Amino acid sequence: MSVTNKLKVIPLGGVGEIGKNMMVVEYGGDIIVIDAGLMFPEEEMLGIDLVIPDITYLVENKDRVRAIILTHGHEDHIGGLPYILRQLDVPVYGTRLTLGLVECKLREHGVTPRFKPTCVRAGERLQLGPFTVQFIRVSHSIADVVALAITTPAGVLVHTSDFKFDQTPIGQETTDFHRFAELGEKGVLVLLSDSTNAERPGYTLSEREVGETFVETFRRAENRILVATFASNIHRIQQIIDAAWKFNRKVGVVGRSMENVVGIAADLGYLTIPEGMLVDVDDVEKLPPSRVVIITTGSQGEPMSALTRMAMAEHRKIEIRPGDTVIISASPIPGNEKSIGRTINHLFKLGADVIYEAFSGVHVSGHASQEELKLMLNLTKPRFFIPVHGEYRHLVKHARLAEAVGIPPERIFVPEIGDVFSFDGQEGRIAGKVTAGKVLVDGLGVGDVGSVVLRDRKLLAEDGILIVVVTINKQTGAVVAGPDLISRGFVYIKESEALLEEARAKTREVLSSFEEEGITEWGEIKDGLRDSLGHYFYDKMKRRPMILPIIMEV
Repeated sequence: MSVTNKLKVIPLGGVGEIGKNMMVVEYGGDIIVIDAGLMFPEEEMLGIDLVIPDITYLVENKDRVRAIILTHGHEDHIGGLPYILRQLDVPVYGTRLTLGLVECKLREHGVTPRFKPTCVRAGERLQLGPFTVQFIRVSHSIADVVALAITTPAGVLVHTSDFKFDQTPIGQETTDFHRFAELGEKGVLVLLSDSTNAERPGYTLSEREVGETFVETFRRAENRILVATFASNIHRIQQIIDAAWKFNRKVGVVGRSMENVVGIAADLGYLTIPEGMLVDVDDVEKLPPSRVVIITTGSQGEPMSALTRMAMAEHRKIEIRPGDTVIISASPIPGNEKSIGRTINHLFKLGADVIYEAFSGVHVSGHASQEELKLMLNLTKPRFFIPVHGEYRHLVKHARLAEAVGIPPERIFVPEIGDVFSFDGQEGRIAGKVTAGKVLVDGLGVGDVGSVVLRDRKLLAEDGILIVVVTINKQTGAVVAGPDLISRGFVYIKESEALLEEARAKTREVLSSFEEEGITEWGEIKDGLRDSLGHYFYDKMKRRPMILPIIMEV
């Protein structure tokens, strides 16, 4: 793409989806990147561990990338960083807690960046080439979140990050309304705003409401209390600790990510834990049940999480007992409803009292609802608006809210990944597309699993595999041994001997026809076997197993 003195905005992730947030901001020959998140795999991505943005465009222009700026420490904003820094050796900027979480993540992945990440604070300014970046405090479900006001020669771009207007936040991190209003008075060229709750009318409740619910629930509970929440939700963890202290309970922390985050947040001063209150999980069982609170991972029903293993009676140290109170303090990420439901059912079977309903007050969202989104639009008064951070329907709903507050439809752009938005003075348009999409992480492999492999995995999962092994004479094409049929996930051989014997006969017919025609080319023989057996099994069983012919020559 040619270098021009226009402001360009390119989403490489986080639009049309929840997760893997990454936004490119470009002016002239310089680029800055906002966030480097990951996304957890969708149901059809069999065997995939994580999904990260395709950064082909950044790699192709890596000499122009000035920095990666992180808005906050959630996985969907920082989780892709260890993979991306292997390809882009650039400075990273973030707030103190965000960088604490980042440094832990980089150590886990064995990544040592050339540039030590640089700490910034709300209210500070940073000069990166033609970009002046100001950090603005906003409220969310994690501490130390900043929105960005990026001043360029073309105008000011505001990126809200994830936010809500919490009037009574934990830790007093009130959104800096004044700064957003100042920017609006001076003139904002483009606003990029969080769309997660664009479908939800009204206002999002304050995080402090959850603390009040915890106090009431803890007051009623007679035995152990287990609370599952996101490890990164430090405000929620603080309220659990406060409620436990009020009722003279000790706190145990279970789950690797929860232990890491609690340790980092406590060390950095973002969690206040009275001395002697935290107990080792090995000592939890020694305490009376009425003196125990356990904070755990697993609020999304993840198969290997601590709460799921407890529910399945597979955890090494914690057993669910009749009379335990289990609080699931999170709302389901789309796609996780079944796994959460399964975990809740198992907890009830073990005799626990499970509190999980949305109306129970044990969770509030960290994202702005419709009235707050309108307020952000009215404070900043942008000339152009791009809704971000949400599935496509969220973006469309947010675009309609922008219309409702008076932004003309022609100045509202509903983005797709890879779109290039170009702004020049008072003009804005879609100016093309760059390579973008999903990169799949499977074990240690990054990007080596594509659509063909996923298709094969889906086929194997649905209809299984049949391996045909045959040995033929290299000169004549005559069958020397076999055919042997090996089945996995298709039919059980002992119960389907007649079917497989008929399939063997079919295989011999195909091989004989090739022998008569003098065909000894492996590829042609394998295709013939696949076609013939594929039609046979579909006619007999309406199944399409993967057929894998193996031909050995002697």
